[in-house]
Amino acid sequence: MVALFCFYGKRIGTVLSLSRFRYRGTPMTSRIEKLQLGTPSRIFQTLGLMTLGSVLCAVAIKGILMPYGFLSAGFMGITLGIHYLLPWLSVSAIYFLLNVPVFALGWKYVGKRFFLFSIAGMFIFSAALQWTDLSIPVRDKILAAFLAGLIGGAGAGIILRSLGSAGGLDILAVILLQRFSISLGATSLVFNSLILAVGAVVFSVDLALYTLIFIYVNAKIMNLVVTGLSQRKAVFIISRHWQEIAQTIFERINRGVTVIKGQGGYTRQEQEILYTVITFRELVRLKNIIREVDPDAFMVVTATVEVMGHRIGNQPHW
Repeated sequence: MVALFCFYGKRIGTVLSLSRFRYRGTPMTSRIEKLQLGTPSRIFQTLGLMTLGSVLCAVAIKGILMPYGFLSAGFMGITLGIHYLLPWLSVSAIYFLLNVPVFALGWKYVGKRFFLFSIAGMFIFSAALQWTDLSIPVRDKILAAFLAGLIGGAGAGIILRSLGSAGGLDILAVILLQRFSISLGATSLVFNSLILAVGAVVFSVDLALYTLIFIYVNAKIMNLVVTGLSQRKAVFIISRHWQEIAQTIFERINRGVTVIKGQGGYTRQEQEILYTVITFRELVRLKNIIREVDPDAFMVVTATVEVMGHRIGNQPHW
């Protein structure tokens, strides 16, 4: 499946390089732009990330979760549960069939670029599940669940770093957000809680607890890979030397600064508050600037959920 995507990807790249190529009177490049899939290099990069992430997820599933009889999060948790009850059904086939109705709904509520790349991701992930066949020898079940979370979380994070997903709960969560304003976290929490509850009743409580360890580690590592050192931070700065601090931020960090008029609650004195959004990697540089200019400055750093805007934005791609 990956080779098929690479083959057609090269054909697309060759076609796009020919400026005279037209399809029914419309340049092929304009049709690609209308779908907002990006340049050929961006398409190859996205498919490459999906392939790498899918292989890592397949290693965690086929190499650890299945040999130990653990469940998983999202649609893969349902897939493994069905496979344990009906072993003659392959994991890749079950996962693919579960995604069909979700993708049918996703065409209406999800962005077309994210939808098309997610279809590709679903095929790649299903192929990785089908062709991966190994067993990682870990004797302790807790360590096995922990290792599976590390590998699977890294894989899931790499997939989400692309322009699509591997389908499953990701698509369903986006649909519920667009249709009913239900947050992504709430959907994931409810869905995975139901999987653990059913797993505890149908299989065993121990299995559900081992799966809980996997889900927790998987979520932590996935979040680290997705946000990593590029996580945005919102910073408030109160200082008498606010002009010098703002100018230094412009020059050294190359970030914008908003000046907010404020008033001291006790002194009633007018004062300026600087507000800026930076990446996690730039936070240390900002602290050093403030120490140099005004060691007595008051600074508050807060985490951001989502930032939309030029250069600093990290808005979702769906």
